[in-house]
Amino acid sequence: MFRQFRYLIFSFRESIKDILPIFLVIAFFQLAVLQQPFPNLEKILIGALLVVIGLNFFIRGLEMALFPLGESMANAFARKGSLFWLITFSFCLGFGTTVAEPALIAVANEASIVAANGGVIEDSVLSRASYALHLRVTVAVSVGFAIVVGVFRILKGWPIQYLIIGGYIGVVVMTAFAPKEIVGIAYDSGGVTTSTVTVPLVTALGVGLASSIKDRNPMIDGFGLIAFASLTPMIFVMGFGIIR
Repeated sequence: MFRQFRYLIFSFRESIKDILPIFLVIAFFQLAVLQQPFPNLEKILIGALLVVIGLNFFIRGLEMALFPLGESMANAFARKGSLFWLITFSFCLGFGTTVAEPALIAVANEASIVAANGGVIEDSVLSRASYALHLRVTVAVSVGFAIVVGVFRILKGWPIQYLIIGGYIGVVVMTAFAPKEIVGIAYDSGGVTTSTVTVPLVTALGVGLASSIKDRNPMIDGFGLIAFASLTPMIFVMGFGIIR
């Protein structure tokens, strides 16, 4: 019990050290550059405390549950030896974590509002909801596809650099043909997919799978799935804009 309490105190200290540079930067520019006091200082301090507590428990939860769960499931599928179920699980994991990603939901909703204001879609609740949903599903499918490609890379031992370079060449080519109003959304979609929900499970999947396969190095082969998850949404969303 005492060891757990000491670990909790230690983890809180580490969370404070992680957050401290952000607050120092904000305080410097607020007090030294703008030369203005903090508005609602009491609320800011309470919010900062909540951020530290939330970050601490979030990291602790990753260590206790998501990382071990992802690695154990990857090991189990590797031992099972069924390529079909491994690929199915990989796609579903990528799709499920992305469609539930809070950052993607926020960006999709904002994109639907801007599209409605710009006359791209009808300015109605139904049209905005449909646009946002289609955008989220498109991105989620692209991430599912990306995880499948990443799993094949681990299984076959393909060099990651050639796949990434080829993918970004595809992004550049599609940028020339995609509608201008969708390009920025497509580029941002690549960033918001790799956030709090997706990254831990996908990383654990890659590391766990590489650890379970002979002649695979978890450090070399286990990482890289997140790069695919950031790349494919740009291609799929621009394709969504061209088709739509």
